[in-house]
Parts: sequence; C-alpha cells; structure tokens
Amino acid sequence: MPDIYLSPGIRTPFVKAGGAFAKHTALDLSKPIAAAMAARAKPDFLVWSQVIPDPVVSNIARELVYEAGLDPEIPAWSTILACSSSFVGAVQAAGMIGKSGAHLALVGGVETMSHVPIALTQQKADQIIAQFAKDPAGAAAALTQLSAIDFALPIHGWTNKQSGRSQGEHTEDTAKLYQISREEQDKRALLSHQSAARGQNEGFFSDLVIPFDGVDHDTIVRRDSTLEKLASLPPAFDRSSGKGTLTAGNSSPLTDGAASLWVGDAEGFKRLGVQPQVKLVDWQIAAMHFSEEGILMAPARAIPRLLARYNLKFTDIALWEIHEAFAAQVLANVKAASDPDYRKRRAGVDADLGAFPWERVNPNGGSLSIGHPFAATGARILSQATKELAAMPKGSRAIVSICADGGQGTVALLERQ
Repeated sequence: MPDIYLSPGIRTPFVKAGGAFAKHTALDLSKPIAAAMAARAKPDFLVWSQVIPDPVVSNIARELVYEAGLDPEIPAWSTILACSSSFVGAVQAAGMIGKSGAHLALVGGVETMSHVPIALTQQKADQIIAQFAKDPAGAAAALTQLSAIDFALPIHGWTNKQSGRSQGEHTEDTAKLYQISREEQDKRALLSHQSAARGQNEGFFSDLVIPFDGVDHDTIVRRDSTLEKLASLPPAFDRSSGKGTLTAGNSSPLTDGAASLWVGDAEGFKRLGVQPQVKLVDWQIAAMHFSEEGILMAPARAIPRLLARYNLKFTDIALWEIHEAFAAQVLANVKAASDPDYRKRRAGVDADLGAFPWERVNPNGGSLSIGHPFAATGARILSQATKELAAMPKGSRAIVSICADGGQGTVALLERQ
C-alpha cells in the first residue's frame, strides 16, 4: 500500500440552521465546493456524505457529480457514520488509493440542518402506497386527510433509535458519571470561541473558507462570549432535575455547511501540483454500548489503542484536533483516556501515556464555536488539522478524534513529512 497523504479542502462558511443558508439544499451548498476542487484537479473518485438525507436523493455523491459539472465518468458514492461520516469517507478513500489506477480522491460532506424530512409512520405509508396501486384518486384524497398522528415527527430532536434519547441527554449522563462540572464545560466552550476568533483575525481560515450567498466567514463564533454570559444560560437537556449542566453555550449548535478534503498518494499529489506534507499514518475506529458511559465515549478507547500501537505518549502528539459535540464529551473522553485503569479495562491498553497536553487542543477553535453540520465535520476537522500540522516541524504528529452517535468513535494519526 502506498503512503497516503491529506491536503486541505475548501468549505462553505458554517452558519446556524435556520439562518443565512436556510433556503438552500444540500446540493446547493455542495456544488460550489466540489466544482472548485475539481477545477484544481480531476479526482479519480468522489466520496460525499449527508447524515440527514433528502428522501428523493439516494446517492448525493453521484448527484453532485452532475450538479457540479464534474466529469460523469468519475465514480461517486455516499457513506454515513453519523458525525464521523466524511472522516470515514477519507479512511475509505485511503484504502482504495493505489489500487485500480486510483491516486486522488475528493472527499467531503454536507448538512442542511435547516431542512429535516418529515416521514409518515410506516403503517400509514404502507397503507397509502398500497392504495395508490389500486385507487390513485382515493390515495390522493387520503393524503389530504392526514393528521399529526400519521407522521413520524422528530418532536424530541435527533434521538438515537436504540435508546430513544438524544446525544445531549446521553452526554448529561456522561457529565454526571465523570463529574464534569458546568464551570469546566463553560471554560472549554469559551476557549473554543476565543481560539476560533483568533484564527479568523490571523487569517487562518482565509484559504479554507469560500464565500457562499453573501457570507464569507463562520458566523457562529461568539467574539463577545464571557464566562458570565455562558453561566447565565439554562440547561438544554436536563431541565427538571436541577442538575443539568449542558447548555446551548457549551453544546455545538445545529449548523448548515459543506466541507471537502483531498486524499491521495504521491502520484495523485503531482496532479494537485503540491508536495505531500501530511501523511495519514493510521486510524482507529472503536465502538461500545451506549449504556455504559454515554453514547459519545468511544474515542476514549480508540485514542489509547492508536497511541499504544506506535509506542506514543500524549505529549508525543504536537496537535490534538478533537471534535466538540459538547464540551462535556471532550472533557470526559480525555479524562477517561488519561485514566490507567480505564485504559486497561476498556481499551485493553496497559501503557503509561503520561499527562495530557490541553494547551495543544484545537488551536483555531472547534465545533462548539465553528459549528457542526454533521456530515461536513470530518472533512472540516481533517482539513484544519492538516493545515495546522503542515506549519509545524517535520516529524510532528497530530491526532484527530471524532465521536459519533451510536457509541462509535474514529481517530486518525497524522505526521508532518
């Protein structure tokens, strides 16, 4: 297998759902990104993700080839692993590079969380579809007589099918289990906003974000945020016990946006016209039952396994890019991964990883401040980490970690060449 390299892609600004991009579809957001990337170099294949799909689009990746004006002979498919979808798309691409004449892949994802499909209940849908085959006019009339009970409405937000609870509700359990205080969460959220604001001020995002529909920067970043303002917000998920600590301020917001990434070998990077700088060394995917510690705790198992495989300690990693679904989830995962007993029991790793270097985490902000369009986050965070690592000395390493609904987690080890 050839060495696999990453190169940052471009993305739209990330904006709150229901805001500036609310009138646009997922394909609308994706088209300028894919077109601009393909104008730079022709990919051998395209992997694109969307977690909350449009019911009339079965394969957004293939539709994007046509909508963005790409060569129709470019194969394209979609992949889904919740919040880690485009991360897994990059891993899939890495496994295919160097085979069947493929050297360069365009990977990305999109989410328009402004638009959530509303479905009929299975019973009602089956009834009406069966009626259409026999009595189209009667079926059409039945559609006009539907009531609220005939719809599978997401009245409790995005809940996990197995548990019937949201990620926020599960993470409240995690915060209590690991004794993650409200103050710790708010401090982590404030740091995320401060880091993202600094990155914007210093122009870090200038070649990563392109304008879309009059917006030229991530608009979720709160420059005026303070601990006092964060402390004033009410609990968002546990409102009744008096012990809820997750709020709108220390949880990632519903977000619209699209992001991309290049994955290739040395031959593919010749096509890009750039020298490979960041190598995708390895990855680790972990899974666990959501009832054990919370639904977003699998990275605490994946990180030690990946580090131990290369005899690395926490401080051997110069850059940590950790997805911030919730501040509590970041704090709990690091706390668990730093615990020798947890590592041995849950990750099967009996090694001293040392102290965790918090000062190396998300230097230009994370999902709490930038936003979290589910399927776009993997490409966003990998592009961000790749650019940050490329500015570091040769031999520097990075860990990119993403938690995902369903009790899964994906982690990658990158190295500056």
